[in-house]
Amino acid sequence: MAEQYWIGGFYIDLSRNQITQNTQSQVIAPKALAVLTYLAENQGTVVSHDKLLEKVWQGTVVSTNTLQRSIAQLRKALGDNGKTYIKTHAKQGYSLECAVRWSEDADSLTVTSTSNDSVSAEPALVDSNKSDDIQQQAAYEIQVIENRAEQTASSEAISHADKSGALATPQASSFSASGLRKMSITLVLLILGLIGYQYLGDKQSAPFEVSELRALTSTDDKELASIYSPDGQYIVFHRFSEEFCVNNVWAKNTKTQQEFQLTKDLDTYGSHSFSNDGKQLVFIKTGGCSQPVLDKKCYRLMSLDFTKALLSPQSPVILMECVNSQIRTPIWLDNDNILLLQRLSDRWKLISYSVSDNKSHDLYALDDGNIIDYDYSVADGLIALTSIHDDGYYYIEVLNTDGQLLSSHRIEYPPEIANSRLIYPNFSPIKNQLIFSTGRQLFTLSFDGQVTNISVPLDQPIGTPTFHPDGNKMLVIKGHYDSDIVSLPRSQVTQIDTSPSKQNDNSTVIARSILSEDNAILQPNGELIAYQSVRSGEEQLWIAGDNGARQLTNFPMDTYIGGMGWAADGNSILVNANNVLTQVYLDSTQNAVALQYPVSRLFQWDSKNNSALALVRIKGVLRFVELNLTNASTRIINHKRVTWALKSESGQIIYKDHMDRFWRPGPAEAQPITALDGQGRARSGFLLKDNVIYGVNEDFQLWSYGLDHQRFEIIGKLPHNIDDLNDINETTLLLTVRISAAKEVAELSLKD
Repeated sequence: MAEQYWIGGFYIDLSRNQITQNTQSQVIAPKALAVLTYLAENQGTVVSHDKLLEKVWQGTVVSTNTLQRSIAQLRKALGDNGKTYIKTHAKQGYSLECAVRWSEDADSLTVTSTSNDSVSAEPALVDSNKSDDIQQQAAYEIQVIENRAEQTASSEAISHADKSGALATPQASSFSASGLRKMSITLVLLILGLIGYQYLGDKQSAPFEVSELRALTSTDDKELASIYSPDGQYIVFHRFSEEFCVNNVWAKNTKTQQEFQLTKDLDTYGSHSFSNDGKQLVFIKTGGCSQPVLDKKCYRLMSLDFTKALLSPQSPVILMECVNSQIRTPIWLDNDNILLLQRLSDRWKLISYSVSDNKSHDLYALDDGNIIDYDYSVADGLIALTSIHDDGYYYIEVLNTDGQLLSSHRIEYPPEIANSRLIYPNFSPIKNQLIFSTGRQLFTLSFDGQVTNISVPLDQPIGTPTFHPDGNKMLVIKGHYDSDIVSLPRSQVTQIDTSPSKQNDNSTVIARSILSEDNAILQPNGELIAYQSVRSGEEQLWIAGDNGARQLTNFPMDTYIGGMGWAADGNSILVNANNVLTQVYLDSTQNAVALQYPVSRLFQWDSKNNSALALVRIKGVLRFVELNLTNASTRIINHKRVTWALKSESGQIIYKDHMDRFWRPGPAEAQPITALDGQGRARSGFLLKDNVIYGVNEDFQLWSYGLDHQRFEIIGKLPHNIDDLNDINETTLLLTVRISAAKEVAELSLKD
């Protein structure tokens, strides 16, 4: 086989793994070049997927997704739009459509070489016969805005899942569970000034200014998850009832200000999407169906006739019901097909559901990795998808509506972003770039994986607005979340009056600010209390004692803390900050723990044995593990979807799964603790002291269960504004209580 050949104006050198055009060389993966070469050897002929896999990956089992990534890399290198060079033949394979010139035909070509000795001297070819199409790059008019955030609250940030003020269900969250808790319209205005030089609509150069800011909702309930109708006349949003912990879908006419309740009954509705013609809404409803098998709740894909609902509230229609899998993030592809993410076990895949056929088919999946999130551009007919591959790195991938992979690139994180942080880029009017927020910073993400910081540090976390179809207005959510840490005598739990005017009268405030304080833990054999707080602008570790409170850490901007625990001697605290375990001493010195995998959640630290129970992310999938912090080894305990776990003094590992069921070890496999069925509270953990489990149920009752005597007992009633039970000893309870929370929809209008 020839080591060099030409395809149009591109010189392929297999000995150097390079493709060169006009002195510009690109290094290409050998397997991708092997695919190109085999297509070149069969120029003009359709080569099947199986044949390419057999030829290039001899003796190795790989999926067609691997082949698609190689094709996408080649198309990017060749500036191919899928028609000029490598053509896709649906359900058949690929063909190379451009003429191939092998090395023995070199005399027929005009060859020039570089004169710079520091550059490889491969020939750069000028082909006088090449068409204008060769000069065209894949024209991805991708314009994005981040209006969706981390949807992994239940498994990665138990104590943070509701602090965004969103619904408890992941689909309904409009903000990152890792800290987007407070919103400020002035911050959004600042961002607009920062990105004003970017493309907006048909305006290329002049910065844009805000001409008007007006609140669109203002009630005692929370309004969130807002979107525009395709014609821009209405906004649709959730109105969440704090009293009943459920929501209705509402609409508002942006001109007349008239509001319309769209759904007849309160329920658990997730994020919504309009059909392209604006006549239908689609969203996920959780619960309210037959007993689920693999999850705590069933998932129903629902549709609502928007036109009829404007006249009177309607009951949504069931399109599809899932009792064996989880679905989220529905987006209309066209009026008959809806995109969804579906999880059967521990991996997500992108599927397309046909409304008329009532069938779905897989659009894209990773055999050895996982999908994080996606977005779809109606204007460009492209899907932007973020994922984690088997190498542990994060990728941005672009698909067409048939699921064909057009490009796949590793995301190059800048120093401002933690390497293991999940990001959720979306489409927007900003040309050729995706946009996402990490909290107080705004970034662009190009399709080749390059991340650029386009904002300056802000004083509070923000979320990214949702643009009007004409690009001249945008929706934002403004609000706040305030929680405090209180100490409550155990002896008075049964005496609590939980009415709003009386609750917490017999408690002592340990940490209070106008922002969030939570996750307090008592110092072993000491008087200090460690807790998390964002009062300084970032989520930091604080300690409180007789001499007051002080900040113990100074983690960087947009830090997320996912669990912490005291050492047995009370002299240090192990903190999971930005998915890295760091031992923090009382004098603020720190030691980072080197581990193979990012830690999503730290459950418990055993400082005596230098081990920890945790959730880690392995090839994109969360695994429940025990970490040996001395030699950095990882032992997978099981493959269940665990949301909280602790080890008792006797060495028993007790854990709670995603269905809020409690488990303990058995002779051959883990056994359910049936006495605790129905006692788990969503988004809350539990405590384990002296072989006794303590928890809070959905009725705000504090309960205990002795592992030795296997006796269950209701201890008493806790305040209705409790967020979580943090710690307990012989005399005292530490609680995080919600003081206030609000969310409202506002609209910014931009000057022409």
